Amino acid sequence: MPKINLTIENYLTRVNAQLDKTLPLAEGPAERLFSAMRYSVLNGGKRLRALLCFGAADAVAEANHHTEIAAASVEMIHAYSLIHDDLPSMDDDDLRRGKPSCHIQFDEATAILTGDALQAMAFEMLSTAQDMPPATQLELIRVLANLSGCSGMVAGQAIDLAATGESLTLDQLKFMHAHKTGALIEASVLMGALSTTHATLEQLNALSGFARAIGLAFQIQDDILDVESSTAQLGKQQGSDAAKGKPTYISLLGLDDARTQVAELYRESIECLEVFGHRSEPLRYIAGFIVNRAY
Repeated sequence: MPKINLTIENYLTRVNAQLDKTLPLAEGPAERLFSAMRYSVLNGGKRLRALLCFGAADAVAEANHHTEIAAASVEMIHAYSLIHDDLPSMDDDDLRRGKPSCHIQFDEATAILTGDALQAMAFEMLSTAQDMPPATQLELIRVLANLSGCSGMVAGQAIDLAATGESLTLDQLKFMHAHKTGALIEASVLMGALSTTHATLEQLNALSGFARAIGLAFQIQDDILDVESSTAQLGKQQGSDAAKGKPTYISLLGLDDARTQVAELYRESIECLEVFGHRSEPLRYIAGFIVNRAY
């Protein structure tokens, strides 16, 4: 197995172990809630945000235990966002990662509480991390709160809901997805770098540029797959965006121009990594997967 594959497998093993030991066991008076938390977080998924977190850490210095905590906290925020996004009052999706959505497997009230609990636990993990410099803790919490909340992901979700059935310009669509999808990807990358305590301002700026480019490429590729892939491959309902009247890059650009945009954004993201030299190989690999994936 090539060395880079071993590196990615190591990242996955480490974040999954951190998540497994942190999530509460499915027992006690709140067993249903705890079962739903474990179901939603440990039910597969690409773990791209965690991988980006580790890759950024290794680009700057070396991923450590604090990186594992940062990566797990991002995955919890991501899982909470998917649970709430699938709710009947939002996107009303019954399938997630090839399995029934949380509100289908359990019930709507449990799904809401599960998202709430995961969001809180993400910040609890960061605030109680042992041997982490307080300034680093505070910055990790600030970045995650800023980019997952009303200045980032949640704002993007609100714009997405308001845009359903409406026509958007390309700039408006980019703005929406820079928040809904791109913000948490940027948080993942920055938090990985910050977890090492060695990141310079130049490195953080380069990683922000990388994250914004590859985050937009991720969303455009998602739109392409929503048209070209199957429900079985995607792990969620194929064609759901078009069925719900959501504006997409395909509806604005067409497939060919959308593919061109993905290629250009990938090139831009890789250029941002030049400052890191060979240390950015994991990030380059992950970026390549993002733009070439079939699910």
